Amino acid sequence: MGPKQCQVCQKAQSKYKCPKCYLPYCSLVCFKEHKELPCVNPTPSAPKTTALELPVEKPSVVDNTVLEAVVEKPLVVDKRGQVLDQLKLEAIASSSEIRDALSDKALQELVCRIDCSSNAENELDKAMADEAFRIFTDKILSTINP
Repeated sequence: MGPKQCQVCQKAQSKYKCPKCYLPYCSLVCFKEHKELPCVNPTPSAPKTTALELPVEKPSVVDNTVLEAVVEKPLVVDKRGQVLDQLKLEAIASSSEIRDALSDKALQELVCRIDCSSNAENELDKAMADEAFRIFTDKILSTINP
């Protein structure tokens, strides 16, 4: 299965997929153009679970610029209240304090280790022993709970 063409501009190779309908797109510009029209989730082939499954979008930070990237693994939560709303996510993304903290390579590696782990909760517990990570999480919490 080779690279796919962007289904929005039809010019470039796609790097991402819409988290809702999985349409391949190549850039933030194409993603925004795609979002101008409503899209729908494809019919799942797997049996449904009782937990809420949401696609996860992970921003990548490059030179303090947040770029959108879509990860194709679902985030499973038991309660909708465990998911941050759009305003809180935007507050985190626009915080210069948080973006500055993410310029630290050690912190980036720690976050990636948690995210890539098969036991993320255990990795998160270990990370809380790191003072820089605790400060980082405090910044996030103060941003979403002013």
